[in-house]
Amino acid sequence: MKKVILGLSVLCLVAFTSCKEDATKKISEANVAKAAERDAVASKFPVLEFDKKEHDFGEIEAKTQVETVFKYKNTGEAPLVITDIKSTCGCTVPKDWSREPLAPGGEGQFTVKFNGSGTNKVSKTINITANTESGRESVKITAFVKPDPNKAKPAQS
Repeated sequence: MKKVILGLSVLCLVAFTSCKEDATKKISEANVAKAAERDAVASKFPVLEFDKKEHDFGEIEAKTQVETVFKYKNTGEAPLVITDIKSTCGCTVPKDWSREPLAPGGEGQFTVKFNGSGTNKVSKTINITANTESGRESVKITAFVKPDPNKAKPAQS
């Protein structure tokens, strides 16, 4: 047992004394400046600000297609990139958004189309995936869908 401890001690001594180079001399000032600049920029995020977070279509007939436009602005300090916009169901379709980076202060928009499915009060959420600090933003549409007047009513006895 003493031989094992002595052997490990010698091995550690050799390992620690064999590195005679000073690692601080290998650091380049240019690399330090680049890293500091990169770290400063990494803490800046775009901010996605909407003109409205919710749109109410009011009363609509069943199966009536309606659409609205959500306008947004990048109020942050970094370019905004929207990678995806999805709805919680297939009856609501977001479209026409730019996949190009939006500079700080820039504005954009996307359209949301709702096909009028459902009955009574209907609410749908549209999720926006972007490079904001949270990574996900959302807007909402609501409508009161009236029954289809052409639909046959069940016979009452």
